[in-house]
Amino acid sequence: MHYVDQPKTLDRNGMPAVLLERQFQGRKWPVHYDSVEPFAIAADIATITMSSVLSGFLYHLQDPAGANDVSKSLGLAILVSALFVSLMKIRGMYRPAELLILPRQIRAACLTWVTAFLVLAGALFALKIGSEFSRGTSIVFAMFGLAALILHRRTTAYLLAKGLAERRFSGRNIVLITDEASKDNAGLTQVLTDTGFRVQRHFLLPEPDADPDQRQRIVSSVIDYVRGSDIEEIVVGANPEPWSDLRTLGAELRVLPFPVSFVPVGTASDIFKRPCRELGNAVCIELQRGLLSPLEHATKRLMDVMLAGIALALMSPLLLLVAVAIKLDSAGPVLFRQQRCGFNGRSFQIYKFRTMSVLEDGPSIVQAQIGDSRFTRLGTWLRRTSIDELPQLLNVLDGSMSLVGPRPHALAHDNEFDKLVRNYAFRRRVKPGLTGWAQVHGCRGPTPTRASIEQRVEFDLWYIDNWSLSLDVAILLRTPIELIRGNNAY
Repeated sequence: MHYVDQPKTLDRNGMPAVLLERQFQGRKWPVHYDSVEPFAIAADIATITMSSVLSGFLYHLQDPAGANDVSKSLGLAILVSALFVSLMKIRGMYRPAELLILPRQIRAACLTWVTAFLVLAGALFALKIGSEFSRGTSIVFAMFGLAALILHRRTTAYLLAKGLAERRFSGRNIVLITDEASKDNAGLTQVLTDTGFRVQRHFLLPEPDADPDQRQRIVSSVIDYVRGSDIEEIVVGANPEPWSDLRTLGAELRVLPFPVSFVPVGTASDIFKRPCRELGNAVCIELQRGLLSPLEHATKRLMDVMLAGIALALMSPLLLLVAVAIKLDSAGPVLFRQQRCGFNGRSFQIYKFRTMSVLEDGPSIVQAQIGDSRFTRLGTWLRRTSIDELPQLLNVLDGSMSLVGPRPHALAHDNEFDKLVRNYAFRRRVKPGLTGWAQVHGCRGPTPTRASIEQRVEFDLWYIDNWSLSLDVAILLRTPIELIRGNNAY
């Protein structure tokens, strides 16, 4: 058989996809899935504009004598929305797949909103026109606008998830063409149906080495069926390896005045999901993404230097007091130095307040345990509160560490873990950190079992693969909460 009248896809309840399509046929939303991104952008602009105008009105209610200049509120909304939407668009936060991830949306919205206001404040200061705008109105707008954007994202995520689950998006009538290798790929039909496409007929292409006449008959059947019908698009889902055959198919379908889309399936389709860029006249595909762009690297380094410098200045009295207490409590140096493994496998010397009566640094190091006899009287308290880690701010300043990243281990333990845990070495793709994604999830202290180090590595690799400046800020904000809990700190 060269085609099937309807896709033989079953939903999770065992209902044929075509029946489910008919079930919701009368309750479609007048929104196409491709319109989600521009709709989200327009909704953000409308939300920011209404927040600005309403903030000006509410603030001036307390001052009846003051005039509420709507034009200034609109002007401020235009500037803020242009900055906010542009930054969110650059980060790809309006893609439907991203809109469904609510925690990431909220983090990105908060960081981008603050960035937009800081940039705007700097511009107004540089142009010496800050007095033209009411400070009170601007503060109300900043708070009210952010709350409105977060609420808008919650609503968008809910409606988008509901629309996908219930197949409520409107879409085109299409013909689906797949090859023999992917004819049983129910995932493609599911995706097309979920996003509103109506698969009117499903044709199957023969194997590449099949009789050319058979292939030509199928192509002719597709053309005959589409002509004079209400079909609006043709979708080809196939393995991209026989690309010459697919190009021939595309050339043969050019007689039809409809778009022809190609959906790669199979193992070779993974290459289409990777970012690409132009390299002269050639196309360069990233097999492994550079973790940080030059701008991102500079921004992260600037944040490290500024926050570490401020922290050292503010906590200098505490650091001095701890140093004196260590000297009075037990014999030995104030600071403990040990070789650790850092970025790209480079070793560096880490600084900590001394909490033990020994200074182990070599091929054999025993991890600390609860009630370890090597702890000094003051050392137990310093380790429980993590104050012993504060001298690592010096490592942050000298560039061997970052504020946020995978925690570094002693060289002896690093070599051991590298043999036990697959992909452990991937942690070295970034600088080690004073705190990290694993630490804010309770992975602190020693790693006595293989499972404990595997869990920590899993968190570290997730952080590396999903790095963003907003994620770093979120980890820094969550770190004090984890320190107060004191889980596994000894």
